[in-house]
Amino acid sequence: MSGNGKGNMTPPRHLRPASKKWWASVVKDYEGLQPHHLRLLTLAAESWDRVEQARKTLNEEGLTVTGRFGPKAHPLVAVEQNNKVLFARLVRELNLSETPDDSRPPRLGYGG
Repeated sequence: MSGNGKGNMTPPRHLRPASKKWWASVVKDYEGLQPHHLRLLTLAAESWDRVEQARKTLNEEGLTVTGRFGPKAHPLVAVEQNNKVLFARLVRELNLSETPDDSRPPRLGYGG
């Protein structure tokens, strides 16, 4: 992304409405987003959509299922948890916070 093309940026169509709104607000509010940032932003929005999908199903079906040896965690518990962690990492990588937080570990660097 370069120049004034930012105004033409629309969220990916496959995102849920709330994620589209968040994606668009980030693009609007943050200067200097490059194409790789937009990919990370899209991955974060997709990840949050997975969290929401898993949460909805877990609310309907419960946190456990009957396994061969009795109750066990519903497989979507792991999907929800993994995508929460992924979302947090992607947002951190994008460095979207308005003020730096010295209490958190530093972002991972690449190439030395």
